Amino acid sequence: MEKLKFYIDGAWVDPTEPSTLDVVNPATEEVFARISLGSRQDVDRAVEAARRAFTIYSQTSVEERLSWLGKIIEGFRARLPELARTMTLEMGSPITFATERQATVALFHFEEAARVLARYPFEERTETGIIRREPIGVCGLITPWNWPLNQVASKVAPALATGCTVVLKPSEIAPLSAMLVAEIIHEAGLPAGVFNLVNGHGPTVGEAIAGHPEIDMVSITGSTTAGIRVAKLAADTVKRVAQELGGKSANIILPDADLRTAVIQGVHACYTNAGQNCQSPTRMLIPRSGRDVAFHAAREALDTIRLGDPLDPATTMGPLVSQAQVDKVQALIQSGVDEGATLVAGGAERPAGLDQGYYVRPTVFGDVTPEMRIAREEIFGPVLSIISYDTEDEAIEIANDTPFGLAGFVQSGDPAHARRVANRIRAGRVYINGAVFDRSLPFGGYKQSGNGREFGIFGFEEYLEVKAILGYVDEPSTN
Repeated sequence: MEKLKFYIDGAWVDPTEPSTLDVVNPATEEVFARISLGSRQDVDRAVEAARRAFTIYSQTSVEERLSWLGKIIEGFRARLPELARTMTLEMGSPITFATERQATVALFHFEEAARVLARYPFEERTETGIIRREPIGVCGLITPWNWPLNQVASKVAPALATGCTVVLKPSEIAPLSAMLVAEIIHEAGLPAGVFNLVNGHGPTVGEAIAGHPEIDMVSITGSTTAGIRVAKLAADTVKRVAQELGGKSANIILPDADLRTAVIQGVHACYTNAGQNCQSPTRMLIPRSGRDVAFHAAREALDTIRLGDPLDPATTMGPLVSQAQVDKVQALIQSGVDEGATLVAGGAERPAGLDQGYYVRPTVFGDVTPEMRIAREEIFGPVLSIISYDTEDEAIEIANDTPFGLAGFVQSGDPAHARRVANRIRAGRVYINGAVFDRSLPFGGYKQSGNGREFGIFGFEEYLEVKAILGYVDEPSTN
């Protein structure tokens, strides 16, 4: 499969200079596709098209934008199986999970953007004037490989809904699903230049986007290191920067919770997407007296995991995305052993019977202390650290003792008790008692987990500027 063109100004075009990259199937370690790598010149072409299109697209009506979003949603639904399979091939997500979560959640973001757009008051009247919200301009969007469509959709959908134009750089590791979205957008009839896609590496295409003087906003999902680099490059042009970065989320299991049930649920939550999930609850905090029950429950949970071929509908955990990711995760597992944590299950050895593919064993450590590397560093693999505490205040202190603040989790038999603890966790999102994902509520982090919010009305407003108009008293516009 060769996908060697970029989508710029409403057409599939050749890169300025030929340079290709192999796309590897992490389950087989075999090359199954090739893409082109872009340059600063390709970014310039895309930005020029987006800037030109913004003049017209920013003035379109809500009804027009709703119509285009509706066609994108229809195209997305029609191609869900293809989108899911593509993500399975490019980043190893099990086909059932890719269908039910990866692809479907991405669709949700387009549906949510349309829902918000249909009722959003772009102007409101005050006693002395009008407050008007307008599209911010040309948006550079940089997205990761772990949720390749979810993060594309969570940025592209509100950008298009608000009247912005887009230059997208998907991850070069998992780029193919984003290119299918470009096809869907093209078939929906969006005006030329409104949406543009350029593949490439972060240090070339990503940095060209972040520092480009004709880009008004850059939104990145990635590592904290990458987010810092983007913010520094963006500072010279004082553009808006939205960042969704790393995490090291704590899952506080309170003494009044059903410990066995909470541990089993917590293990599975940690291993979502093979642990390649920025908000994974990788630090499980348990009452010290529950150590043995927790360890036994964790082993129970691991016994239900089916590690294997991601194209098998029965597989619940696939490979990691690359050999580099395997090496990083195995090194951190070894560090847990070396620093004295108790290996409850798993380990750094290759899983039995899986001689090909980037697989690691789902691993649980107990007796972890907060200063250990596995308790502090974002591992981005199926590795859980169980930390014991003596008091509720100590548990909250441990949970907050991290440079990250993306998410938190609280388990309790008393929802009011869980709520009081949730209020004290320094994170942008807190899940109580296994609460499910909600596309309408804001998502984003405190501290080094980023700034800005995605999803729902908060994500929508990230792409809007605020203007005050004074001295005009007629009825405000709805667009």
